[in-house]
Amino acid sequence: MNLYIKNMVCDRCKMVVTDIFKQINISPISVGLGEVVIQEDLSEEQEDTLSVRLRQVGFELLSDKRIQTVEKVKTTIIELVNEHPEILRKYNPSVYISEKVGREYKYLTTIFSEIEGNTIEQFLICQKIEKVKELLINDELSLSQISDVLQYSSVQHLSMQFKKIAGFTTTHFKELQKQKYLLKEHS
Repeated sequence: MNLYIKNMVCDRCKMVVTDIFKQINISPISVGLGEVVIQEDLSEEQEDTLSVRLRQVGFELLSDKRIQTVEKVKTTIIELVNEHPEILRKYNPSVYISEKVGREYKYLTTIFSEIEGNTIEQFLICQKIEKVKELLINDELSLSQISDVLQYSSVQHLSMQFKKIAGFTTTHFKELQKQKYLLKEHS
């Protein structure tokens, strides 16, 4: 049985969810971003307990098929940007997402927009900008290298998108992070 869980976005989330399942004596076969596979169907009592425990830590057990599909699109994008950005070089994101989710892209865009209030493309851009922030904070790559890793056509394109989404330039963002670090050091 596949269970779909909202708000799982990282490896730590998978660990927390795994612990919750073990606490209620359910051994998952696998735990991925937004999806847990278990051997047997849940009883109504197990489902209620699981739902309550997940909500306590910011997750949500999903039963609506359309919302499950949207969550699958979101986790596919998160994995794509954070774990497999090289795929962006080989595939059009819409083709990749469609293949990964197993639905036509037109259908995915329609339900995504209805449920999320924005487009798949906007969500992808926001995830890429979050990754840019992470890479800027780590200070291991130049902006040009970051642009290349995340498949931007140019540094200028990345910079324009960053400013539009974040509200300030990449340079200003790095300065803010330095100030934050210095304040933390002196307190």
